[in-house]
Amino acid sequence: MEKMIAVGLIWGATNAIMRRGALLWDEALKSSPKPHPHSTLSQKFLFSLRNWFKLLCIWQYSVPFLINLSASATFFAILSDAPLSLAVPVTNATTFAATALFGILLGEKTHLPRAFFGTALIVLGICFCINS
Repeated sequence: MEKMIAVGLIWGATNAIMRRGALLWDEALKSSPKPHPHSTLSQKFLFSLRNWFKLLCIWQYSVPFLINLSASATFFAILSDAPLSLAVPVTNATTFAATALFGILLGEKTHLPRAFFGTALIVLGICFCINS
């Protein structure tokens, strides 16, 4: 159970942090040249590939992304030992709650009463999953 919650916490934290990196990438894309409307398919593909490479070069995105992928590998290992009906809801619920919490900690604009109410419902749902 602890491993499921740990994976959910890692996923939630990295989701919030990756969002910051993606916003940096978005700002970088706004200042870069746009593809010509009459570009060939291969030129459009190379343009997209170059944009993805730019995203991966932003460490604020790529480092949390690698940590997130490591947690995904751990989740698949957990699935071999835990019942699917417990592992998936607990991990996903924890992820949603952790994403909201870490978003708040990172200063994202959030309607706090709704976020806390939703997080409380998630914790209650996890308790139901564990006790049933």
